[in-house]
Amino acid sequence: MAGRNFLFVPGPTNVPERVQRAMVVSMEDHRSSKFPDLTRAVLADLKKIFKTEAGTPVIFPSTGTGGWEAALTNTLSPGDLVLASRFGQFSHLWIDMVTRLGFQVEVVECEWGEGVPVEKYAEILAKDKEHKIKAVLATHNETATGVTSDIAAVRKAMDTAKHPALLMVDSVSGLGCIDFRMDEWGVDACVAGSQKGLMLPAGLGIVCMSPKALEARETSKQPRCFFDMGDMIRSNETGYFPYTPSLPLLYGLREALTMLMEEGLENIFARHAYLANGVRAAITEGWGLKLCAKDPKWYSDTVSAIMVPEGINGAHVIDVAFRRYNLSLGAGLSKVAGKLFRIGHMGDLNELMVLGAIAGSEMAMMDVGIKIEPGSGVAAAQRYWRSNDMIPKRKVARSEVVYASQSTGSNEGAR
Repeated sequence: MAGRNFLFVPGPTNVPERVQRAMVVSMEDHRSSKFPDLTRAVLADLKKIFKTEAGTPVIFPSTGTGGWEAALTNTLSPGDLVLASRFGQFSHLWIDMVTRLGFQVEVVECEWGEGVPVEKYAEILAKDKEHKIKAVLATHNETATGVTSDIAAVRKAMDTAKHPALLMVDSVSGLGCIDFRMDEWGVDACVAGSQKGLMLPAGLGIVCMSPKALEARETSKQPRCFFDMGDMIRSNETGYFPYTPSLPLLYGLREALTMLMEEGLENIFARHAYLANGVRAAITEGWGLKLCAKDPKWYSDTVSAIMVPEGINGAHVIDVAFRRYNLSLGAGLSKVAGKLFRIGHMGDLNELMVLGAIAGSEMAMMDVGIKIEPGSGVAAAQRYWRSNDMIPKRKVARSEVVYASQSTGSNEGAR
């Protein structure tokens, strides 16, 4: 098919040309005296992305799933009790891992389309006078349903209950796109992956550990080998890795972090919110459809899950979009399979790129019989972006491109 594929699944995301070029490197000796320069620079800048001074980032040749396992097995012991909530496929899979690794889990079942139930967590933690719960799990951004949870509120609930459990957060589809504050929110272990906001191919599982989490590692009796933080941290302190790292991905990560620092984190967060508001305007105002997220407080700025009308299979929309228009959209998973499709809007993208996804989605939906007005979503997104500013918080370091326009005074579609 002529032209390029429009990749708008919620990960992997588009890899910028600068990052692609940075990964085209000859293999080298990862034990050389020069190699620690790369390791130390990458780990130092990762701390800025997590917004931590005290935390220790660790990079595994893995994925976010491997990061989940590393966080659990390095801090808990067999039979330990974990508190978690299930409100989407990825929060479900983390819970599944907890049980398969031999830990106990108290699951709070939530409607898919909602986020972490902070009030219920607070109630459970207040009742746990013996502090049997050793870790609290929270999915920052549930990719399957397009829902973002309030991690600061989870920490507040834990502090109010004076509960000593570890706070573990999955921010695989959030980090580098939406605000995350490890130190301020008291997060003990945050899991991320390379293929989302970090704008890389899949292949790196990144975990940032607080001093409290590393202290828990000293008493953890859970067997581990490949994901042993001790081996990683000891090697990283000298600038090396305990086993052969992925050189192309590390060089790509070095360039991706440089790009993130150039744009500035606050600029990146504002850009994602601005683009997401345009997508939501297309969905609700243009197409007259609903999001899976039940309330605006849950809306994700990295992925929108669009409910299709009854009698329509969302998988059909996705297939037509891919086969006819070379547009890749995300599928509904598990409980929402066939009920929705997803537009990922994270990483390296701008208004015109997102308009391509909106236009392709419109055509695919009309092709499968969804009654929408041609161009309605595109027009709604255009109206939002032309009527609202995306003002950077600080000047871009290298590029002078900013996403600011003359406002018409309208606040249409804003939240």
